[in-house]
Amino acid sequence: MKILFVADPLETFKIQKDTTFAMMRACDRQGIEIYACEVGDLSWRSGDAVKARVARLKLEASSSDHWFIKEELSVKALRDFSAVLMRKDPPFDVEYFYATHLLSHAKKEGARVFNDPTALREHPEKLAILNFPHLISPTLVSKDAEQLKAFHQEHQDIILKPLDGMGGKGIYRVKSDGLNLGSLIETLNMDGAQTVMAQRFIPDIQRGDKRILLINGEPVPYALARIPQGSEVRGNLAAGGLGVAQALSAKDLEIAQEIGPILRDKGLFLVGLDVIGQQLTEINVTSPTCFQEITDQTGFDVAAHFVEELTRQL
Repeated sequence: MKILFVADPLETFKIQKDTTFAMMRACDRQGIEIYACEVGDLSWRSGDAVKARVARLKLEASSSDHWFIKEELSVKALRDFSAVLMRKDPPFDVEYFYATHLLSHAKKEGARVFNDPTALREHPEKLAILNFPHLISPTLVSKDAEQLKAFHQEHQDIILKPLDGMGGKGIYRVKSDGLNLGSLIETLNMDGAQTVMAQRFIPDIQRGDKRILLINGEPVPYALARIPQGSEVRGNLAAGGLGVAQALSAKDLEIAQEIGPILRDKGLFLVGLDVIGQQLTEINVTSPTCFQEITDQTGFDVAAHFVEELTRQL
């Protein structure tokens, strides 16, 4: 069995917490051949299949700074792999968009791509929650400054966020005093040129922004609650949040069991739901993380479970 990872440069991986690395390690333990490439290595030529410049990887000790060796460099058709895992990190920019089209064409040629590239295009991570309005906090998506100001006037305490952000970047809380509201809107909407999201603030963030992982439509039994530290409003690990693994609550399960089968049927094999309190805030599909943090704290090997479920599909 051969699996190709379409990912960021291997040299940038922080292997102590990187989920793609955990997937690779789990594949290696099962004797699966591991290959890697970047989005820029994908190509198509008329009369030929979608191909990529790929490297076959040999994994070294996980504690090593040099954790991989590229044993073989070659050009291969994507359809020749048992599976292609799209693990390029956000943002979902124009190059990512083009890559999903190449992956969609490869799928037509017989490649098995996870997550499905068409589903990736149709489920932008901030906007996908609009398909489940009964599960979310009051939300506005607009580039119009007056609408955003009126939303704040109605709800008093809100969160503003860019639609293409990741890791908590560009997220702001505006309380009832409206301090800097106009300036923040101008910054985020680029003077009316860019659409942003506003959501009513959820006080339960103090207990954590929970990442719930869905694998083939079923929830992993543990979530990672990312708890803001100090005066920070963001729980994202990249923003200094503390990650605490915990068993799913009854509400977590209810949300996961409603959404999971719907997203699975659309070709989204791996999904990261973000839940604050009782409410869904994001649906992450491009490169969901938190495998290692949950495994380290609970002993439940998320990566091994992921690979086991993946191989059942092949």
